[in-house]
Amino acid sequence: MTFKPGFTLRMAAAAFALAAAAGVRGAGLSDSVVILANSYDPDSLAIARHYAQVRSVPAANLIALRMSTEETITWREFVATIWQPLEDELVRRGWIDAIGMNLVDEVGRRKYAIFGHRIAALVVCRGVPLKVAHDPALYADVMPYTAHPEFRTNQGAVDSELSLLAQTDYPINASVPNPLFLDPRPSAVELARVVKVSRLDGPTAAEANGLVDLAVEAERTGLLGRAYVDIAGPHDRANRWLGSVAEEIRALGFDTTVGRGPGTFPESSRIDAPVLYFGWYTQDLNGPFTLPGLRFPPGAVAVHIHSYSAQTLRSATEGWCGPLVSRGVTATVGNVYEPYLEDLHRPDLMLDALVRGEDLVDAAYYALPVLSWQSIVIGDPLYRPFSVGLSEQLGRISALPPGLAGYAVIRRMNLDDAQGRPADAIAEGRAGLKKVPSLALALAVAQRLAASGNREAATWMVRDAVDSMPASAETWEVEREAAVLLAACGRTGEAIGVYRKLFESDGLPAGALSSWMAEARQVALASGDTAQAAEWEEELTRNAQRRIGGARQPDGGP
Repeated sequence: MTFKPGFTLRMAAAAFALAAAAGVRGAGLSDSVVILANSYDPDSLAIARHYAQVRSVPAANLIALRMSTEETITWREFVATIWQPLEDELVRRGWIDAIGMNLVDEVGRRKYAIFGHRIAALVVCRGVPLKVAHDPALYADVMPYTAHPEFRTNQGAVDSELSLLAQTDYPINASVPNPLFLDPRPSAVELARVVKVSRLDGPTAAEANGLVDLAVEAERTGLLGRAYVDIAGPHDRANRWLGSVAEEIRALGFDTTVGRGPGTFPESSRIDAPVLYFGWYTQDLNGPFTLPGLRFPPGAVAVHIHSYSAQTLRSATEGWCGPLVSRGVTATVGNVYEPYLEDLHRPDLMLDALVRGEDLVDAAYYALPVLSWQSIVIGDPLYRPFSVGLSEQLGRISALPPGLAGYAVIRRMNLDDAQGRPADAIAEGRAGLKKVPSLALALAVAQRLAASGNREAATWMVRDAVDSMPASAETWEVEREAAVLLAACGRTGEAIGVYRKLFESDGLPAGALSSWMAEARQVALASGDTAQAAEWEEELTRNAQRRIGGARQPDGGP
């Protein structure tokens, strides 16, 4: 590219950015995705090739570099094995338009005169290090950002540092404002300043590959399931963010469970088909998400706000991001170190962007205030969770996954209710059940029938649904709600039968078992079934004694 005399560097950057943006739109996003893999890690290379194949990314867009296989590296390692060879290769291949200089900055990075880039997204594959440790020798104040002691660090996420590949000589201490934050239509110049990065990573290579496979599957069917919003954190600001999330999800028609503490959702919470989850604030995955066999539906978006939620991605139990991916979550965000509340991904803004049709990486950068800091994006950057609307789902309901299709009907029923059309909601539900048998849908219809006074129909519907559906961790609470409905309709015998079936389930958490068995005992007493009530009372006593005995076991110390 040549310029006339007097053409300034800023004008050159703007010109290249506009041309690059037009090229991305014209060629298609897949052609403008760059994939980064660790050539020392065969799994990393395999994940990169799998992503390229699934998303039709040209093989020439894959860059493999020799780097550490550890999750944490030093700044010197980062610059020598990732930043500099990657930036040089991007310039060499024309992804970044820049002129090199024979100068380096204090960290050892080559100085470039950079005019812009044409990268729609940089996909970082499992095997590429996750975070950069603090180096005291490289620390220097960057006012006003380091005025507070908590920001006097240069530790950060590898991906967040790579977001600034198209900015030359930025300070590594504290953070750098994200020009894309809160801007739904960033200018070409603003886009040229940021390389949007997303990571395919998780406890296993297969789970990292699953991030794109699940995304593609969900883009065919649309999101199917329920939503869970846990508003139980220590700060009002984030509680307000999550309150907005719950309102927006409900406005979309999703059945939504909202927890307001104390603490996060207990093990006994309803947890069937958790396709949307937003919450906070515990260090490690807990509550109903740890139930044996629990899987998130394809396309699930799950965000748990916590410092260090992505401190490692190699564990299926530590933190939140790794465990969520291991249970089938398709898209999430997290933090490798302490970001502090004001500088992490805003969940309400991220949801706003996804709902209006943005892909994952664009939504995540819209919701992130700063770069060169602690937050990362996990998932296929091109994934668009809301690319298929409810009307399209209902138009081909029989072609949707059988265990999940009923949730589309429930969304339609919820929207009918919100518009003051309860009779239409019941009619929609009944028609849906003829096409897609579903315990959750049968319960939703039965609850509405009971509320309208038609208890006989409600009883028949929910009883038959429970009898025909196998019990699983995802349906335990749904079965319990069915038993409560039957008891409320005066069918205590059927309710007791549902409770019995529930209590025979393997792996039912002790806390849920005790709570639900005490509830079932009251139903048995009310029905006059004293024998069953006595049996459950004995079981409750034995469970309590076991818990007390377990708590008193010696720890082997002096």
